[in-house]
Amino acid sequence: MLSLSKHEVKRSGIHSEDKMTSAEQLAETTDEPVLLRDDADGVSTLTLNRPKSGNSLSHALVAALQSTLEDIAGDPSVRVVVFAASGKHFCTGHDLKESLATKTGADKAASNHACNVMMQTIVELPQPVIARVHGTATASGCELASSCDLIVASDVARFATPGVNIGFWCYTPQVALSRVVSRKQALEMLLTGDLIDAQEALRIGLVNRVVPLADLDAAVGGLAAKIASKSSEAVARGKQSFYRQYEMTRSGAYDYVTKDVIPEAFEADDAREGIAAFVEKRPPAWKGR
Repeated sequence: MLSLSKHEVKRSGIHSEDKMTSAEQLAETTDEPVLLRDDADGVSTLTLNRPKSGNSLSHALVAALQSTLEDIAGDPSVRVVVFAASGKHFCTGHDLKESLATKTGADKAASNHACNVMMQTIVELPQPVIARVHGTATASGCELASSCDLIVASDVARFATPGVNIGFWCYTPQVALSRVVSRKQALEMLLTGDLIDAQEALRIGLVNRVVPLADLDAAVGGLAAKIASKSSEAVARGKQSFYRQYEMTRSGAYDYVTKDVIPEAFEADDAREGIAAFVEKRPPAWKGR
């Protein structure tokens, strides 16, 4: 079970007034923590724990996620992160009660800033992140899943960006969604607000795998274990290079990986060990990052 204390937001661009460090912001009205963490065999499972609120992203939950991800980023014992959720839903988006209590657009933008930073932290995390989506993922819950590197969904999972249904628009969810699926598929989800089932999510490329709900833990565990068996140094460097080159032109991406990434990567201990192990027909002994 995760116990949270005050934390510093370490990412650049966060001003002191944006930091959520008070006890009130990290606590809920229940004795249950908003986020659970369980580490085993190199895999850190983070479980959203606001089931009565559909695991909506309250200020406290966002702060807990940010603090925990910052801790994990510097923890070499963690090789893979899994996002899971308790209760019926994966995540139903922002906490609308908190949104209603926000009086101005400027205040809403400020509150969303912390969530945006958290989403970007997932992308920039050295470790791969797998979303274990067992139920509904809507609005910023769909954004949360989309921000993860991989998504394994149960056959009863559902996804939507339904802001348009309540006279709004899923402004921040569209950022992550449009970088995962095609522009037209993203716009259809945003314009209609309709729920799509897991098979449709698989068809449009939103999720990697769909399995029966009873098999979800085994599927996620097997995938996490496979990734955890690789060189953490190579995986961290590879993940970073993937997202950087994705935003570049084709020629710029080739220049970046050829001139900036490969020379340093080739001289890394794990690369040398991996090549030697392959030639010598033996299992590699990774040193890690």
